[in-house]
Amino acid sequence: MKVVLPLVGCMPEISSRFEGLGVGFAPYLQPPGPEVVRWTVGEPGFSTPEEILNATIEELRNGNTKYTRGPGSMELCQAVADYVSKHHGIGVSAEDVVVTPGAKQAMLYSFLITTMPGDEAILLAPSWASYEPMLEFIGAVPVHVPVRKDNFHPDLQAIRDAITERTRVIILNSPCNPTGAVFTPEEIQGILDIATEHDLWIVSDEIYSRMVWVDWPHVSPAALPGGIDRTIVVNGWSKSWAMTGMRLGFLTGPPNAVKAAMKSQANSASHVPTFMMEAARVALSCEDSVHEFNHEYRKRRDIMKDGLSKLPGIRVIEPEGAFYIFADITETGMTDTEFADGALEAGVQLIPASLVTGGDGFIRVSYATDEEAIREGLSRLGNWLLDE
Repeated sequence: MKVVLPLVGCMPEISSRFEGLGVGFAPYLQPPGPEVVRWTVGEPGFSTPEEILNATIEELRNGNTKYTRGPGSMELCQAVADYVSKHHGIGVSAEDVVVTPGAKQAMLYSFLITTMPGDEAILLAPSWASYEPMLEFIGAVPVHVPVRKDNFHPDLQAIRDAITERTRVIILNSPCNPTGAVFTPEEIQGILDIATEHDLWIVSDEIYSRMVWVDWPHVSPAALPGGIDRTIVVNGWSKSWAMTGMRLGFLTGPPNAVKAAMKSQANSASHVPTFMMEAARVALSCEDSVHEFNHEYRKRRDIMKDGLSKLPGIRVIEPEGAFYIFADITETGMTDTEFADGALEAGVQLIPASLVTGGDGFIRVSYATDEEAIREGLSRLGNWLLDE
């Protein structure tokens, strides 16, 4: 019998599902040198509150490092249910909550729950950079519906026009990354009406829900009549409590979706670190920190907005929430990539928005960084653009 020997130096091919799969903003999120001002990362420019750190350390000292309930401890899940009821008017029980390793993991579970390969998911473009590759990774088809260019709010008729027999879900993110838009209660109701009419799911990414700088409130579709029956709400601890590296998120929704999320977690991540659960519960009561952070974000937003508006060729649309400014740079005569590359040479790292569908001609900057970095970055951009 002839024996076929493997070729030396050869290796098996990886799965084709990774071909052409994007990585969002990642190329522009790599830490630059210490001499560069970093306006790219959506990470709070604050230390994690002391109460949260102390709770984490205490849990480690007490040896709480074993396996535990997959969706999270009942104490934590009850605290989450109480939190979303108090702050967002969403009525769920502790059994309706799954605590996940970051909100991004909860988004992936939500996409798995609401779509099968070939199904279509509506994104309001431009949207967060990870949605599209996550959908493509599981075989779903992202359908980009442009938002209004004057304020980045949804075009309800355009959403209706994009629905086909393959549409299964509408994905919302308000307050929005990257645009900073906060959809009005009427717009959220309109989207829920469309979803109800066409029997669609809504996945509502509400990670920035406490960061609203306008007169109207954040409204979750799950808080509106009939909304909880078709809405999966995703949220987490990273943004409002400066806990990005702790990787804690959660989802809630109707019982069938929650049961599917529990299965998703049981067959992948198992659960979040046991010693982090009490810290997450404690964080939900740290309201003073949320208000303190938000006060600073408002101040930094105004400094960034006013400074960018004074630079030649840059048009800033009022940022309504989250901690991003989505600025139009077309009048500079540069593409957004050229602008980002030039800004980096000037010592400022920012993101060219053409990395996501619908972002051509815009840049995204984060004002979550400290005030000194904002002022220094504005000075550097001014020197660069005024010398052009």
